[in-house]
Amino acid sequence: MLDTQGTIFDSFRLDNKVALVTGSASGLGAAIAIALSQAGAKVACHGNRRAANETAAEIGEHAAAFRADLSSTSGAEDLFAQVKQRFGRVDILINNAGTILRAAAEEVTLEDWQQVLQVNLTSVFQLSQLAARDMMSRSGGASLSVGKIVNIASLLSFQGGIRVPAYAASKGGVAQLTKALANEWAAKGIQVNAIAPGYFATANTEALRADETRSRQILERIPAGRWGKSQDLAGAALYLSSPASDYVTGTILTVDGGWMGR
Repeated sequence: MLDTQGTIFDSFRLDNKVALVTGSASGLGAAIAIALSQAGAKVACHGNRRAANETAAEIGEHAAAFRADLSSTSGAEDLFAQVKQRFGRVDILINNAGTILRAAAEEVTLEDWQQVLQVNLTSVFQLSQLAARDMMSRSGGASLSVGKIVNIASLLSFQGGIRVPAYAASKGGVAQLTKALANEWAAKGIQVNAIAPGYFATANTEALRADETRSRQILERIPAGRWGKSQDLAGAALYLSSPASDYVTGTILTVDGGWMGR
């Protein structure tokens, strides 16, 4: 029987929810943080090198800025403790923070490899584990959603890329980790999903966009014929963070202008 109370728009509301968005000082993370706040959430805005003060200021009184170094093995625990102290709980976790180091595979140092894996994959697991434990303390079983975890994967979760072996390995890991956690935590009322962005106009792709030949090659492959904008990711993030997606878990949603369907 259909639930006829309210409207479909109500299922996208995040009133009284607390969301932690990592890597939200700028770019995709900032756009996601702002979108969640517009849907009613209180937002913990994280920055890796600097606190996400500008994003928090744009949101206003229902946001706070935090800084924690996710390239450190203790960074995730440090960040989560700060957010818990400020907001008391976490209902939505967006694992957006990431890094990329470009080099020929034979020239990648072990230090660079480990840094990329720590930020892009290990910290995702660490934060997911911390958030899930917090959410489980309020769990009522699979029939009651108590939390959402949304990981930011990549097209390189599916493809190998060039000159980014650590990044590709980490994003492949994010996709598989998403499925593994979804399998374990769905019965406890926690939905775990991922978004795989395509080519977006961000700081990470600045060099690609500046290379006329490479930019043309990329655009020719994208059916939509353009680079993604930060706002293009916000709707997908809101959907996977909201009650509208309570029966969606373990999925990797591509937001790529049609790249993967080409």
